[in-house]
Amino acid sequence: QVQLEESGGGLAQAGGSLRLSCTASGLTFSHYIMGWFRQAPGKEREFVGSMWSDGVSHYADIVKGRFTISRDDAKKTAYLQMASLKPEDTAVYHCAGGYILPNQFSNPGAYRDWGQGTQVTVSS
Repeated sequence: QVQLEESGGGLAQAGGSLRLSCTASGLTFSHYIMGWFRQAPGKEREFVGSMWSDGVSHYADIVKGRFTISRDDAKKTAYLQMASLKPEDTAVYHCAGGYILPNQFSNPGAYRDWGQGTQVTVSS
């Protein structure tokens, strides 16, 4: 059974940083695409970023230059390093994974597996 377990959420001040982790189990991590999505209250889930096993990454424009995704395949773990945080980054952040087509990286429906989510709150 595939499981994605997130950690690292919490409270940060505007301008601060947080790092989220997502550890996968029950699967072969190579070729497994890792994505990050977030959902704020009253809003739809939105794409944050994704990374292929070869290191190719994509980011939403609203986080580009502030957030960085990385992965350690030996640990089956993906990371979301968030810097220059803004209050509007407040949301529940979910990691997602799957074996998806390259043009589907921002489509939440393309990801098979999801973590439970971790709250990130940024105060002004």
